[in-house]
Amino acid sequence: MEKSIKRYVLFFTLPTLLAFAALFVVPFALGIYLSFTEFTTVNDATWVGLSNYGKAFANPDFQNALWFTSKFTVVSIITVNVLAFLLALLLTRGRKGTNLFRTAFFMPNLIGGIVLGYIWQLILNGILYRYEVTLTFDAKYGFWGLVILMSWQMIGYMMVIYIAGIQSIPKDLFEVAKIEGADRWATVRHVTIPMIMPAITICLFLTMINSLKLFDQNLALTAGAPSKETAMLALDIYNTFYGTPGFEGVGQAKAVVFFVLVALISMIQLSITRRREVEQ
Repeated sequence: MEKSIKRYVLFFTLPTLLAFAALFVVPFALGIYLSFTEFTTVNDATWVGLSNYGKAFANPDFQNALWFTSKFTVVSIITVNVLAFLLALLLTRGRKGTNLFRTAFFMPNLIGGIVLGYIWQLILNGILYRYEVTLTFDAKYGFWGLVILMSWQMIGYMMVIYIAGIQSIPKDLFEVAKIEGADRWATVRHVTIPMIMPAITICLFLTMINSLKLFDQNLALTAGAPSKETAMLALDIYNTFYGTPGFEGVGQAKAVVFFVLVALISMIQLSITRRREVEQ
C-alpha cells in the first residue's frame, strides 16, 4: 500500500509544483533579472549590471524610507505587542463581558487598510486642526499617526494569539507559583511569558512583517507627505516604479533589496525567539 502511494506522489503533486513554479518561482526570478536591466516592458530589457542598485542606494528618498520604516517597525512592534499582551492578561481572568471585549478589539483588523487610513486621517487631522497643524505638516505627526493606526488595527489580532497561548498554560503551574508566594508580576514574568514564547514568536513575526511592508495605510494617511518624508519602503518602491519614468529598473532593484532585508530580519527574529521557547 505504501509503495503504491509513493508511486503516485509525483502525479498528485505535479500540478501544485507547476502552479508554484508558474506563479511564484518564474515571476520572482524574472524580477531579479529585471533589477539588473533598464526596461519599460519585459520585452525591451537592456542589461546594465549593478547600476540600478547603485542608483537605489544613492537615492535620498530610498535612504529616508529605509530609516523611516526601521523606526516605525521598532516602535510598532513594542506598542502592538505590549498592549496586546496586557489586554490578553486582562481578558483571561474570567470577568463578565470578556467575549464582547475580545470581539470589539478584533474588529479593526477586519477593516481594509485604505479605508482605515482615510478614517484615521479624518480623526487625527480633526484633533491636530485645534493646534493649527495636520498629519502632513511635519514628518513626526505622520509617523505617530501611522503608529496609532497600526496599533489600533493589529492589537486585537495579536491579543487573540496571546489569549490562546495563555489559555494553553497548565493551571498547575499557576497554583505552584501561588503556593510558593509569587506575586502577580513574578507569576507573569516566570510562568506566563516563558510558557507563551511560541505565541510571542508568532506575534513578533506578524507585527514585524506587517510593519515592514505597510503600504495602503501609508498611502491613505499621508501619501508620503511632506516631501516624501513619511514614505515607507513599499510606498517608495511604488513611487519609483510607477511615478518616475525610466526608473523602472531602479524600482525593481529597490524591491529586491526590500525582499532580502525582510527575509534576513525575519530569519534572525525567528532564530532568536525560538531558542527561548519552552516545551510543555
